[in-house]
Amino acid sequence: MTEGLRYAYAVVRDTGTPEAALDALTALEGVRGVAGEPVRAVRHLGLAVLAGAVPAEDFDEGPLRMRLEDMAWLEDMARAHQRVVDTAGAESCVIPVRLATVCQGEEGLRRMLATGRERFASALDRLEGRVEWGVKAYAAPPSPQEPPAGAANGPDSPGASDSPGASGASGASGAMSGRDYLRRRKAQRQAAERRWGDTEEEARLVHHTLSGLAERARLHPPQDPRLSGVSDRNVLNAAYLVRREDSAAFAERVGELAGRTPELRVELTGPWAPYSFTDPDQTESADETTAPHQTGSAGADR
Repeated sequence: MTEGLRYAYAVVRDTGTPEAALDALTALEGVRGVAGEPVRAVRHLGLAVLAGAVPAEDFDEGPLRMRLEDMAWLEDMARAHQRVVDTAGAESCVIPVRLATVCQGEEGLRRMLATGRERFASALDRLEGRVEWGVKAYAAPPSPQEPPAGAANGPDSPGASDSPGASGASGASGAMSGRDYLRRRKAQRQAAERRWGDTEEEARLVHHTLSGLAERARLHPPQDPRLSGVSDRNVLNAAYLVRREDSAAFAERVGELAGRTPELRVELTGPWAPYSFTDPDQTESADETTAPHQTGSAGADR
């Protein structure tokens, strides 16, 4: 059946072999798509799009628009989409298609391939034999410091006298403790600011080092802790394009950097399909990267 709605996952090169022999489809055997459907290939003009049939009650234009406002449903769909793309790309080059791309039948998929043929072919040429690694670095907030000796007599302590009539030696002691307390708080704030600066500098060094091992690097905006569920400050959120054969060395280097400073927690994810590098205008050369705290286009949470 060629009619009905088709959900597109990724584009691969059509090698001219029978459909069952496509590496991407072989990897997807037993993997189901966003609607629990099997994934198959539709070929056209030297390309093939991996897609599956989806029900109109969920994926037609109107219902889909409403569904996308349901965060739980959207998260499930995004995970299923990513599972298909990453499974297909485990051993072959795939170009991920934007989330929630739905076409009218197989003819709609062929039109998509024809319209984007130059872009897809160029991306496949650039990204053949490459994978994406994600690296995040977090700076945990400093632990609260114990008040220094003598601070128990400060203005916030139960025994402190804040009476306008306080006088004598005890009053002078209380005033001095108050000043000491304010100086201590100022010193703590300054220490925290220096620490944030130190961790951001460490993140820059991590990014610079890893960029030297990658063909391309891209910085994503810091993750929002309300969405990621991680309370530590995200000081680096980057993607690196690495040749498959260099992946082991890249991962090993990340591990070395992760143990370099206890103040910086480094996380490695991947390898993934090259989500961040499909558009050449959205990439930057490894020696032209910018500071980790700068923002860019939003990236998938990988």
